[in-house]
Amino acid sequence: MRKEVIYSLKAPYRDELRISGYYFGSGEKSVCIVGAIRGNEVQQLYICSQLIKALKELEAHGHIVQNNEILVIPSVNHYSMNIGKRFWAVDNTDINRMFPGYDRGETTQRIAAGVFDKAQHYNYGIQFASFYMPGDFVPHVRMMETGYQSPSLANLFGLPYVVIRKPKPIDTTTLNYNWQLWDTNAFSVYTNETDLIDEKSAKQAVSAVLRFLTRMGIIRYNCHSGYIASVIEEEELTTVHANAGGIFRRKKFPGQEVHHGEVIAEILDPYEGVVKAQVLSPTDGVIFFSHKKPLVMEHDVVCRIIRRLHE
Repeated sequence: MRKEVIYSLKAPYRDELRISGYYFGSGEKSVCIVGAIRGNEVQQLYICSQLIKALKELEAHGHIVQNNEILVIPSVNHYSMNIGKRFWAVDNTDINRMFPGYDRGETTQRIAAGVFDKAQHYNYGIQFASFYMPGDFVPHVRMMETGYQSPSLANLFGLPYVVIRKPKPIDTTTLNYNWQLWDTNAFSVYTNETDLIDEKSAKQAVSAVLRFLTRMGIIRYNCHSGYIASVIEEEELTTVHANAGGIFRRKKFPGQEVHHGEVIAEILDPYEGVVKAQVLSPTDGVIFFSHKKPLVMEHDVVCRIIRRLHE
């Protein structure tokens, strides 16, 4: 393993930002793995740390297959992470909406350009990502439908689901989208948490990446075969909205089955503590995403459900 500063940025008011990359093996640029691009992605940072630990041990035992280079970038925005902010601390911009970047542009454009300069040209790109809405997911692999996506490759992670998302205009400036435009097979891996550490899903994510690298002939590693993934289109998910505002109490969690009319959550009056509304499942299926924050506004998305096939 060798550690290098892949990009640095001087700051007038504190120590410079140094983004580190960890290289394993040598030769062909096989896979680049990126962790926390946003400042609250603690889970994503943790997963990368555990992956670096595992790859270091594999390399020490000669289990990186010859002529393969692996790059892991565990953190991009630790300035914001240090003060508990999700986006860039100075102007509140999102680095993951700045790719492929511009080296003479605004600060976050320069950071994106510096990172992308090192992250591109790899055969495979894996990002540990987080969603724009606060909540929990069933662990899954997500791909943009750019015409370059490969669900069959995403199946090799052995996670329960592969989600294909039709990109919106705002998605064209994400790392995943630009990786694909530059001929990298790109995958975003989602786990249960973002700003907290969930050991179970973190281990599942590390195993999934090691499983993928093994199946692609990049490392030698004995692992559980994982799941045969179900491939779903994001637009096929049933979205459930809150019918009132107040304190949010979940009754069903990601991965659990629900039936039509079953109570998914309750919304409490914040002053009197009584149940003012119930959120009911509009279909039979499996909870894919669930709102997590203690407060909810009326019409907020509180749940997304994978509908049963017969529907």
